[in-house]
Amino acid sequence: MGNSAKGHNVWFIPDGYIPPQSSGALTSHESICVLNCSDEAAELRITVYFEDQPPLERLPAAVPARRTFHIRTSSLEQDGRRIPVGVPYAMEVESSIPVIVQYSRLDATQAENALMSVMGYPER
Repeated sequence: MGNSAKGHNVWFIPDGYIPPQSSGALTSHESICVLNCSDEAAELRITVYFEDQPPLERLPAAVPARRTFHIRTSSLEQDGRRIPVGVPYAMEVESSIPVIVQYSRLDATQAENALMSVMGYPER
């Protein structure tokens, strides 16, 4: 089958939200999960959009060749700004080569934890 390009260069995740509270041993968090099936590294640029403030634009990340990489959204930072907890946001993930993007949220705000995971929306 060969190592042809798998995935897309641009992905969107419209529903981001880091819960402000956690209970128990686990901390509520979100991750962008990126799979790079290519023989070359993927250079990512992540833009985070908000309802009422300017975006965090083109934050860099890299995924080595033929690897997966999980990016905690709470770790994304630009000039001292981070994604605030309890604030809705959306993301655009641009990649130098085609990749696959999945989004996951662990909601530990109550004893019965919830894990949500969905595929990002690829630009065609």
